[in-house]
Amino acid sequence: MVKIRDIDLGEFPLLLAPMEDVSDPPFRTLCKRHGADLMYTEFISSEGLIRDALKSRMKLDIFEKERPIGIQIFGSNIESMRLATEITAQSNPDIIDINYGCPVKKVACKGAGAGILQDIPKMVRMTAEIVKSTNLPVTVKTRLGWDDQSKYIVEVAERLQDVGIEAISIHGRTRKQMYKGEADWSLIADVKNNSRMNIPVFGNGDINTPEKALAYKNKYGVDGVMIGRASIGNPWIFREIKHFLKHGTHHAPPNFLEKVEAVIEHLETSIAWKGEKLGIAEMKRHYSNYFRGIVNFKDIKTNLVTSNELDELNSILKMLIEKADMYEFSSSY
Repeated sequence: MVKIRDIDLGEFPLLLAPMEDVSDPPFRTLCKRHGADLMYTEFISSEGLIRDALKSRMKLDIFEKERPIGIQIFGSNIESMRLATEITAQSNPDIIDINYGCPVKKVACKGAGAGILQDIPKMVRMTAEIVKSTNLPVTVKTRLGWDDQSKYIVEVAERLQDVGIEAISIHGRTRKQMYKGEADWSLIADVKNNSRMNIPVFGNGDINTPEKALAYKNKYGVDGVMIGRASIGNPWIFREIKHFLKHGTHHAPPNFLEKVEAVIEHLETSIAWKGEKLGIAEMKRHYSNYFRGIVNFKDIKTNLVTSNELDELNSILKMLIEKADMYEFSSSY
């Protein structure tokens, strides 16, 4: 069994990656129901928490049905990260996770996220201070390095373990790669196979099918896999992977009606959590992902994305339920 301190995650856990504007409570609820073993919040700015910014504070919201769950924080200032850890702990997550992997310019070029991979000693010092400032387990999500010339992840993982982290998730790309090219899991395997490592090592990057999850499990020996982009609009990927790992056969994919019902729930919980105006607005980014591959659906997706009225949205979704048997997936889906 894989454990983070006393948190039992099962034999081969599937983790939901922290994703900005995606892994909020409404989406996490769906992923949990369909098999995610451990989920992380959207990444939260340490400076935003210290300033008591509403958007940052809102991201601290977690619910009992989501557990176990980790709250992820990011920043470039060690003292700010220490204070943010204390604030985060008040929300009573199961885990505090440090974001050392975000590659986007506005984060990395300020020395936060993957930016800290250019200063490994600071990365170690910051991690040590965060571990000392909380009684909760601390985990890390990071990348192989800043670029091809600085893939020091085997040494980095060992040093982070030595200052007290209790699990590490590694995305198999450098910051310079962003999300381009194929993720290299060979160095993730090197971390796992390091005889000095005794904490769980989770692999991340390009896991988008049950077959790939099984192949990477067997080839690279990781303790579990973290799934990000492949779950967007597809929370069912967790049940599909679990079924394939256990039985070696495919779970039936979600039918059209299941997708519509998931969209309705996602919209309703978004509104309940964020309010009607913001809930409707932020749901717009999800429709295309949920309904990807549906034949002759462009006009309906356009109506969903352009509507700002709840009554109109409910009418469209009700119509889709009533006419669910009319819609089918394209053969390329």
